[in-house]
Amino acid sequence: MPVITITTEWQGFDYHNGVLKGKLAQACPGVQVIENSTGIPPFNIQQAAFIIRNTFRHYPEGSVHLICVQSEYSDNNPHLVVQAQGHYFIGTDNGIFNLILNSAPDSIVKLENKAGVESGGEAGLFAKAAALIISGASPELAGTRVDSFTEKVPLRATIEEDAITGSIIFIDSYGNAISNITRDIFMRIFSKKQYRIAIRSNSNTISHISSSYNSVGISDLLALFNSLDLLEIGINGSNAAELLSIRVGDTVRVAAPGSNKKPGTLF
Repeated sequence: MPVITITTEWQGFDYHNGVLKGKLAQACPGVQVIENSTGIPPFNIQQAAFIIRNTFRHYPEGSVHLICVQSEYSDNNPHLVVQAQGHYFIGTDNGIFNLILNSAPDSIVKLENKAGVESGGEAGLFAKAAALIISGASPELAGTRVDSFTEKVPLRATIEEDAITGSIIFIDSYGNAISNITRDIFMRIFSKKQYRIAIRSNSNTISHISSSYNSVGISDLLALFNSLDLLEIGINGSNAAELLSIRVGDTVRVAAPGSNKKPGTLF
């Protein structure tokens, strides 16, 4: 049975959460509403897209995903309903839909923002659209079909002959730093080569991929491929982000020993 999920930059104590849940309870009583993620750094659509991209397929087909991150309405950034891959996404046309899907949608509907849907604001607008979809009606009843949405280019790792330069794109609850270097890209370059992995500086280097956190000693720095097949940097039993001052956007570089160093790069 389809559900409604909420992904938002609001903290758990924020009254905006209660307003949205209240509007949903009025508009579609009895439908399960799930907090997919809250407290995303304000206006950070890259992190919101990362979370939604890696979670929405775990919900039943036909589910509706509300995205309240940098979600204020403007003429240049209207609210949309995007149908894709068997799911519906409701949010603002700020580039996040392309970052989530990285593929063409099945349909896009621009929601009508009539006086904030009778002064219900964003919460009222999103709830009304979600209720239509859950009831089996077309989202076009709440707006107008359009042909495209704003596109942002995903942050991707760069590949050289004997090096990969990536970035930290997410830090999880344990302080483990997840990069945008995929297993596929890594193996393409280093399946038969030696390598060193550096995070932030040449003082933090790793020379092999671990199979799990428990495969190294307590407090040891390690790299592994996580369940998303992304290169993850962590410290067994400790918070790597805090201990190494790692932040989203920091550089991760994998290079063969003795490879040519370019100005401004690690190694």
